[in-house]
Parts: sequence; structure tokens; C-alpha cells
Amino acid sequence: MNEPIVRIQSITKQYKGSSQPAINDLSLQILPGSVFGLLGPNGAGKSTLVMMLCGLMRPDTGSIHLLGMDTKEKGAAIRKRIGVAPQEIALFPTLTAMENLVYFGKMYGLDIHTINKRIADHLEIFGLADKSHKRVHTFSGGMKRRLNLIAALLHDPGLLILDEPTAGVDTQSRNILLDFLISLKEKNISIIYSSHLLEEAEKICTHIAIIDEGRLVTEGVPAALIEKHADCPSLESLFLKLTGKHIRD
Repeated sequence: MNEPIVRIQSITKQYKGSSQPAINDLSLQILPGSVFGLLGPNGAGKSTLVMMLCGLMRPDTGSIHLLGMDTKEKGAAIRKRIGVAPQEIALFPTLTAMENLVYFGKMYGLDIHTINKRIADHLEIFGLADKSHKRVHTFSGGMKRRLNLIAALLHDPGLLILDEPTAGVDTQSRNILLDFLISLKEKNISIIYSSHLLEEAEKICTHIAIIDEGRLVTEGVPAALIEKHADCPSLESLFLKLTGKHIRD
């Protein structure tokens, strides 16, 4: 059996002044080659968990291992081997697309020949080849999302972490992004995909975990989870059954 690429063991995180933990005794394992959907309603703890996976925050208790390394001890080494496309666009708006990507490529220690080759390949894939010398502040939301993902991919990471990667994008950009993620799945690249878009998750995820109030509600293969609940014809209906239909702010 393959060793997990992510091992989360009994982690808890509580913010100062909060009456209850954002993450409450949560354990998960993610195997290599998975497209793992991290799902939950607003306030479920998804963003907190993503920040801890990225090494931007430490759990109060428990441990997280990525690529066989403890995030508390090997945070810098882990960040060099993972790619992160955060929910907030992490680009320099006054720089061009090319200037942004060259900056990120150098940050990861790539040589300029490799940087230029990978930039050219990815700009073509994501339909941005003719926009390489345009400043990012002139881009649409969908174009920024695509460029954000390219920046996370330049160094060929062993694990890709995506936080709401299609939030606020047009239909064409969403299709490009999802098709690319499906192609990565076929190449056995591991992805953690945090989203509230259940139809997307059902389409691309090999495994999912639903969390609510910082706790694990269920996990497994989407089709198998749906099959266990005869009254739930889709992942969305299962999600609503397990987390409730009341509005989360």
C-alpha cells in the first residue's frame, strides 16, 4: 500500500477569543495520485485547514505530515515541494504575466531556460500566450485565476493545494481549469481541492472529505458515499443531508 502523501493526526486549532475550535480533533490521510476534495459549508474550517497544510499556521495539538515531513519541523522544505493557489489572487498587479511568472520561477530556484520553457508551455495551455506582456491589473478574474494556477505549477510540485480555484470566474475559464485538473489526475499528480462547488467536486475528485464545525463528517470515494444513501442522487444532496440546509454566513 502506498504511503500517504498527507497524514493529519488529531489536529485542533482554536483562535483567540473564539468559543469553539476552528478545527476539532481532525484526522485524515490522502494517498498519492488523489484529487482530494476538501468540502464544507462556510465556517466549517476549510480555510484554516488549508493554511495549516501550507505551513502558514500551526495546529495547537496534533501533527501534519506532507510528503513524509512534519510541517512543524520541515516547513521551508515542504513549501519548496508543494504548489499553492490561494483563494486570494497571489500576483503582483503592476507586473506583466511574464514578469510575475519569472519572479516565482526564480523564487523556486529554477534556471531561466527552464522557467521560460515552462512559462511558454503553461501560457499556451491556459489560453494566455498572447497576454504574456500585459499587466495583471488589466486581466479579468478568470485570467488572474489561470495565471495564479500557473504560478503554483512552475516548479513541478509533488502536491498541489487549491483553495476555491474557480471562485468568481467565467464559464470558459472554469472549463479550462477543470479540464487541466482532470489531465493532472490522469498523470497521477496529487491535488487537494478545497471548494464549496459540489458539482465540480463530484466531477473531478477521486476522494472527498466533508467537514463541519471543524470536525470530519464523512470521507471516501464520492460515488461510493452517494451509493450508501439511497435518498441522495448527487454529492450536493448528500452534502445537504449531512451538514443541514440552514444558511451559513
